[in-house]
Amino acid sequence: MPNSSAAAALAGKKSSDGSKGKSFEAFKNILKYAKPHKLTFTAIFFCALLGISADLLQPYLVKIVIDDHLAKGNAQLGFIAMMAGIYLGISVISFVFTYVQNNLLQYAGQGIVAKIRKDLFHHISKLSMSYFDRVHRGSLVTNVSSDTETISQFFTQVLLSLIRDGMTLVLIVYFMFKLDTTLAWYSLIILPVIGLVAFMFRRYLREAYQVTRSRLSRLIGFIAENLSGMGLIQTFRQEEEQTRRFNEHNESYWEGNMREVRANVLFNRTFDILGNLALVLVVWLGGMAVFHKSMEVGVLYAFTSYIRQFFQPINQITMQWNTFQSTMVSMDRIWKILNTEPDVKDPLPDHKTVLKADEARGKVDFDHITFGYAPSKPVIPHLDLHLDAGEMVGIVGTTGAGKSTLISLLNRFYDVNRGSIRIDGIDIRDIPQQQLHRLVGLIQQEPYLFSGSVLDNVRLFQDSISRERVMEACRHVGVNDMIMRMPQSYDSLLSERGSGLSAGERQLISFARIMVFEPRILILDEATAHLDSQTEQLVQSALQTVSEGRTTLIIAHRLSTVMHADRILVMKDGRAVEEGTHDELIAMHGYYEQLYTHARQASEEE
Repeated sequence: MPNSSAAAALAGKKSSDGSKGKSFEAFKNILKYAKPHKLTFTAIFFCALLGISADLLQPYLVKIVIDDHLAKGNAQLGFIAMMAGIYLGISVISFVFTYVQNNLLQYAGQGIVAKIRKDLFHHISKLSMSYFDRVHRGSLVTNVSSDTETISQFFTQVLLSLIRDGMTLVLIVYFMFKLDTTLAWYSLIILPVIGLVAFMFRRYLREAYQVTRSRLSRLIGFIAENLSGMGLIQTFRQEEEQTRRFNEHNESYWEGNMREVRANVLFNRTFDILGNLALVLVVWLGGMAVFHKSMEVGVLYAFTSYIRQFFQPINQITMQWNTFQSTMVSMDRIWKILNTEPDVKDPLPDHKTVLKADEARGKVDFDHITFGYAPSKPVIPHLDLHLDAGEMVGIVGTTGAGKSTLISLLNRFYDVNRGSIRIDGIDIRDIPQQQLHRLVGLIQQEPYLFSGSVLDNVRLFQDSISRERVMEACRHVGVNDMIMRMPQSYDSLLSERGSGLSAGERQLISFARIMVFEPRILILDEATAHLDSQTEQLVQSALQTVSEGRTTLIIAHRLSTVMHADRILVMKDGRAVEEGTHDELIAMHGYYEQLYTHARQASEEE
C-alpha cells in the first residue's frame, strides 16, 4: 500500500498538471479566433518591423555624425543638414508605420473579442436550466463583460508588446553587438536576474488576480440581486442591513484589488531598479573605455541610448505579464463555459422527429415518470398522467408539491430520470428543442418584458410577424385599448420588465404573445397569483380566449382559477393523490376539499 503523504503529493501534482493543461488548452482554443485575421497580423508584423527599424537607426546616425565628422573636425554644414533631414524622415516613417500597426491591431483585436463575446452569449443561451441552478448570474455577467474585456487587452496590449517590444529587443541587441561586443555582453548579464524575478512573481500575480475576479463576481451578483429585490428590501426596511452586506463585499473586493496593485508595483519597480543598475554599469565601463581612448564618444552615446531603450521593451513585456496572467484566468473561465455541454440536448439526426405546431393535436402523456434535481432525492417519485388534445387540466397543491417541476419537465428544461413525456405519441426527447418550444407556450407568474416597444415585446423582435397580426392578437385578449392609450401606442417603449405597467397589463401582453405564436399546448404557471380580483376576471376572460382549441395546463394556488377546468389534478409530495372535476373532488371529501375550505376561509378573512 503506497505511503499516504506520497499519494497526496502525487495527487496534488496531477491536479496542478491538469490545471496547467486545461489553461493551455483554453489558451490554444481562444487563439483559434485569431485565424481569420492572420493576414492582418502579418501586416502588423511588417509595420512593426519597419517602424522599429526606423526608430533604432536614429542613435546610429548620431554616432556617425559625432565619430566620423565632429570628432575629426569635419563639421560640414551641408552634411549635418542632410543627416538632420534623414533623421527627421526616419522619425516620420516610424510614426506612420506605428500608427498603421496600432490601428490594424485594434481592428483585429476588437473583431476577435466581439466574436468571442457573441459565441459566449449564444452558448450561454443554449445551456440547460440545471446549469443556471449551479452557477451564479453575477459570475456569468462578469464572464460576458469583464473577462472578454481582459481578452481584448491581451490582443491589443500584450500581443502588441510581444510583437513590437520583442522585435525591438532583438534589433537593439544586434546594434549593441555591432557597436561593441564586450560592452554588449556585460549588458546581457542582467537577463538571468530578470528571468528569476519574473518566475518568482508569476504565481503570486496569478493568485492575486484570481482572488480579485472571484470577489468582483460576488459583488456584481450581490448588486444584481438587490436591484431585483429592491421593493422587498424597502418593504421590510432592510436598507441598512443590505448596505452593511454590500460594504463587506465591497471591502473584500478592495482588499483583493490592493493586493494585486501592490504586487504589480513591486514587480514593476524591481525592473526599474535593474534597468538603472545596468545603465550605471554601462556608463561606468564605457566612460572608462572612452577615457583610455579604446572607445569613441559616439559609440558610447549610441550605446547609452540603446541600453535605455533595451530595458524599455523588457519593462513593457514584464509589465504585461500580469495582464497575460489575468488573460489566462479569463480564457480559462470563458473556455470552461464554452466547453460546457448542456444536460438537455437535441436528438441525433437518426432519432429526430419533426412535429410542426400547425400539425400537432396536443395530446400529452406523462408515462410513469420519476424526477429529482438530485437523483437521490426525487421531487416526483412517480406520476402517470394523460391529457387529451384540447383538454383543460388544472393542477393544484401546496408549495413544494411538484406542480412547477411538472411544467419544467414538459418544457424540457430538465429531462426525466425515468419514464417518458410524449406529445402526440412522440417522446419530447426526440423533438428538436426549437420545435418543442413552438409547440408548448408558457405564461409564468411574473411575465418578462424586454426593453423595447410594445410591438416587439408581443412578437419577441421577430420582424416576420406583421403589425396587423400583433394588433389582432391584442384585441382578442382585451389589451388593445390599453395599448392605444399609450403615447405612441404599439411603438411606445417599455423599460426593463415593463415597469410602469400593472401586473395585469403585463400578463395580458404575455397572453397576446401566445395568440401570435399559436402553440398547441398552453401552460399557465400561477399566472393570476399576484392579481387583484377585478384584474383576475380580465385575465380569466383572456384565458378563455387563449386556451380555446389548445391543450391547457393551469397551475394555481387560487382554486377559483381552475374550478371550471375539464379536470383537476391534486398533487401532494410529487404524486397525484386525487383527480376529477371540481364537483367530483368536493364529493370525495378528501385533500382537495381541505384545500378548497382553507381557500374560502382565507378569502372571507380578507
